[in-house]
Amino acid sequence: MLTSAKIVIAGGFGVGKTTCVGSISEIAPINTEAWMTAASEPVDRLDPGIDKTTTTVAMDFGRLTIGSDLVLYLFGTPGQARFWQMWDDLCRGAVGALVLADTRHLESSFAAVNYFEQDSDLPFVVALNLFDGVLTHDLEEVREALALSPNVPLITCDARDSSSVARALMTVVEHTMKRAAGSTTGGSPPGVLTAR
Repeated sequence: MLTSAKIVIAGGFGVGKTTCVGSISEIAPINTEAWMTAASEPVDRLDPGIDKTTTTVAMDFGRLTIGSDLVLYLFGTPGQARFWQMWDDLCRGAVGALVLADTRHLESSFAAVNYFEQDSDLPFVVALNLFDGVLTHDLEEVREALALSPNVPLITCDARDSSSVARALMTVVEHTMKRAAGSTTGGSPPGVLTAR
C-alpha cells in the first residue's frame, strides 16, 4: 500500500529552503523564484555578506519516494514577512514541518518557530543548516536561544546534501508518527500518513 505525506519546509529569509527542496527532489523542483531588485531592498533587506540574487515568492515543490510504500511531497514556504499569510494554505493537509535555522541569523527563525508552536498544530523539527559544514553552536544553546519546547527535536542538516536532507525528513516523519501514536484524543493530526 502506497502512503503519501506532505511535509512543509519553513524558515527565515535566505535560510536554505529552496536549496533543501532542490537537493532531495527526485523530480525537477518547481520554484517560484523572482529576481531581487533595488526596488525590493526596503522589504527584503539583506545582511552584508549574503550573496542572494533571487527569492521565493510563493513556494517550492518537490517529491521524494522512500522505499516502495512512502512518497513525500515537499512544500517550501517563502521566508519574507510579506508572504507569511501564505503559510496557512501551504500547511493545509501537511503531516509535519522541517524548520531550517541559520545560527548566523538565528533571529530570522523566531517567526517560523512561533508559527508552528502557537498558530499551527503540526508537529515540527528544527534543523540547523550547516552552511559552512560546521556546527558553530552547541545544540542545547540553540534550543535555549529559540526557547524550544523539550519535545521539539533539534538536529543538524546540510541543505546541499541529499543524504543529510533525507535524514532530516525521516526525523520529521518519525516525530509525526510518535506524536500521532501518543495522541490522547484518539485521532491523528490532519493528513497524517494517509494511504492512497
